[in-house]
Amino acid sequence: MSLSNLVPPAGVSKDRKRKGRGVATGNGKTAGRGHKGQKSRSGGKVPAGFEGGQMPLHRRLPKRGFTNIFAKDWSVVNLEVLEERFEDGDVVDAAALAEKGLVWHRMARPGQGKEKVLETHLIKILGRGAITKKLTVKANKFSKSAAEAIAAAGGQTEVL
Repeated sequence: MSLSNLVPPAGVSKDRKRKGRGVATGNGKTAGRGHKGQKSRSGGKVPAGFEGGQMPLHRRLPKRGFTNIFAKDWSVVNLEVLEERFEDGDVVDAAALAEKGLVWHRMARPGQGKEKVLETHLIKILGRGAITKKLTVKANKFSKSAAEAIAAAGGQTEVL
């Protein structure tokens, strides 16, 4: 027994198809490419979406809508989430919400010293759910019902 005598068990490995090596191989002559035409030639690739010179579908359809480059990205957080994730007396701000994964944020690149939140979506607190904990909440906007509920629970709201 030596390494040169080792062979895989029968039926485990298949021989690769040897195309264009004669008619007897079953893949000879046209080598599985059919007869003539662009796709039978070497390098004969057809671009994605090409329809033989006809105006392609993606150019026949009308353009719709637009992207507002001045749109602001808002992250909304409901009172029920604050009640669930924060303890009585906590200060809820962008950093605290980002730490708990409740708002989107982008961190400083690694190697730039302290990892700090560079940019956070604007945050709006909405009034769904009840709150019983006394929290100090700092956000860009509050719905009227959310501000009232936080105040009723003994907490404070601070508009940034």
